[in-house]
Amino acid sequence: QVQLVESGGGLVQPGGSLRLSCVASGSIFSINTMGWYRQAPGKQRELVAIITAGGSTNVADSVTGRFTISRDNAKNTVLLQMNSLKPVDTAVYYCYAGVAQHSAPRDYTAYWGQGTQVTVSS
Repeated sequence: QVQLVESGGGLVQPGGSLRLSCVASGSIFSINTMGWYRQAPGKQRELVAIITAGGSTNVADSVTGRFTISRDNAKNTVLLQMNSLKPVDTAVYYCYAGVAQHSAPRDYTAYWGQGTQVTVSS
């Protein structure tokens, strides 16, 4: 089994910063893509930013220039540095990872974290 554990959410004022962290653990052979999605109340889950094992990134236009995604492959960790936060960034943020386990090293399966709440409000 594979688990993704997120941390770093919370309440912050507009213009403030937060850093989200996600660690993958379990029977992991390889991870291809890791990243973050978010879901605001009444809205569909949307991509925030993803990063490949080689370091290529895809960042949503709405957060480009404010959010930075990074990754530590040796620690199976993905980070999301969020600066200049706005009230519209308020959402539950979910970590994502495409994981191949030792039992099936060529088969990648999507795993999700439990979500962490980010609230931007004065």
